[in-house]
Amino acid sequence: MAQPPPQGGFGPPENQPQQPGQPPQPGYGHPQQPGPYGTPPQQPGPYAQPGPYAQPGPYGQPNAPYGQQPGYGYPPRPQFPGAPGTPPPGPGSRNPFKGRPALVVGAAVAALLVIGGVVFAVTSGGDDDNGKKPVAGSSDDKPNASDSPVNPGDGSGDGGSDTEDFNAGRKAGEAKVLWYKEAPDAPADGADAPGMWITSRTAVKAAYKELVAYNVGDGKPTWDTVTFPQKICAVTPQKTADDKIVVAYMNGVSDRAKCNRLQQIDLATGVKGWTAEVADGQLFDSVGSSLGLTVAGDTLMVGRSQSGTAYDVRTGKKLYDKQRYGDSCFPSAFAGGSRLVMVSSCAALKANEHDELQELDPVTGKVKWTRQFDKGWTVERTYSLDPLVVYSTNDDKNSWNISTFKADGTFRSQVGLDEDFAPDCGWSLLGGDLTGCLGTAVDADTLYLPTDATTGANEVVAIDLATGKEKWRVKSPTDESMKPLRIEDGKLVAYVEPSSEEGGRVVSIPTTGSAHTPSTLLQMPASTIDIEDGFHDGDRAWADGRLYLSSTHLNGEDEGKEKLMLAYGK
Repeated sequence: MAQPPPQGGFGPPENQPQQPGQPPQPGYGHPQQPGPYGTPPQQPGPYAQPGPYAQPGPYGQPNAPYGQQPGYGYPPRPQFPGAPGTPPPGPGSRNPFKGRPALVVGAAVAALLVIGGVVFAVTSGGDDDNGKKPVAGSSDDKPNASDSPVNPGDGSGDGGSDTEDFNAGRKAGEAKVLWYKEAPDAPADGADAPGMWITSRTAVKAAYKELVAYNVGDGKPTWDTVTFPQKICAVTPQKTADDKIVVAYMNGVSDRAKCNRLQQIDLATGVKGWTAEVADGQLFDSVGSSLGLTVAGDTLMVGRSQSGTAYDVRTGKKLYDKQRYGDSCFPSAFAGGSRLVMVSSCAALKANEHDELQELDPVTGKVKWTRQFDKGWTVERTYSLDPLVVYSTNDDKNSWNISTFKADGTFRSQVGLDEDFAPDCGWSLLGGDLTGCLGTAVDADTLYLPTDATTGANEVVAIDLATGKEKWRVKSPTDESMKPLRIEDGKLVAYVEPSSEEGGRVVSIPTTGSAHTPSTLLQMPASTIDIEDGFHDGDRAWADGRLYLSSTHLNGEDEGKEKLMLAYGK
């Protein structure tokens, strides 16, 4: 039986999740059927704008899109410069991927969230807890000949006559450059360098057609470079519990080439495991130039344009498909990690057009719960899966919302701050990288977000996930921006960007008590400011007291070698 179209809602999704098999209910706050929070009041909201979600965001451009890629079945939208998901202005490794959300807070309604987006990311402060606890404070050791990092360039050696001593100007108390690596040659139109995986022994990086691995301590190759027949087009952002990843690469070089070849790789040895070819879906559901790859437990989810296929990541055996369901709902994105979440776009271009969010059982694909959202709202990112924290936007209202949900999918809270936040969110094509946000961290009770500062120091704000209100905030210890990296040993670890005179630093911030003063874990040397700052728009990771920086895109420059990775430590 056909489902009746939901009425227009004013705000958050319904409080109780829709159970599998039940028809979607009207969006929460809809005037004929008010939810448990009551009918939204019509008096001006907290920012003197009519209605709880009518205020424009800080961009000052009504109805401006937020860089959202077209949902499956939706017409393309124009890009909005500077928003999360905005593509780079041209080839180059300095990609301006700094997202600045615009607030949407209801006067009496608790949350507003909608999905339907194509790109969204999971950032929970990091999952690679490898044991060692970094020690705060400075080091008094002096640089010596053994401090010189190796630079094999193409990953095929361990140094040579062109080795550069990046520690020559290092001062007492400053970190060492453990090693620095140059990128392989890329074509003139550039190439992607996605993913960075850190194990207890090896740092692994993808670049163009290659997968390279370096010893975390000295940078010497851990295993021989793995070269793929064609360029790498997608990777699993996560690694499995036993350090496996899956890489997707193109099946050719023509304009009709597809991103449909899968290869499992063992990060410990570089040994290739199972392979598979991703088949096209139904009409308009083909495999294009990119895929969405994500891992949840032992399940690899591969996202096409309007569907997904799950594989056993250990064996490559196909498990199930996620396809069209209900009122013309097409799966449009998946996010994995500690759980598996699916976003679907429903009833495109119809009066009851809406989006849905579901949690899936990774093993069977069975739906655990479903949330239907009001028309006009689109999920751009998820900052965390456990707890589930979602960033969404509304183009028509030029507004944003950050909401968090309980384990059963019911609403928990929304962020209630009128603030310009600035996590670093990368751009991704349809079905591409689903974990594109850096600069956020989440623990069981708190969300940590960096503010945007056009000049001078920014702040990191701790937000209570139970209430959506600010707990505390701390200013960057320098005049440069500070971005959360992860939660470690109950403390927030953050990266402070380098200035023109001082190297960056990694700091530790107490999350409890009344004092939240940053203490330095690692002070990068002033002598390597230029090279450190060259990774400004790349990837970064903190593991076992080491800071890893890497490029995510290669220019394909004719002159000189491009940077690929840099590691600092004590």
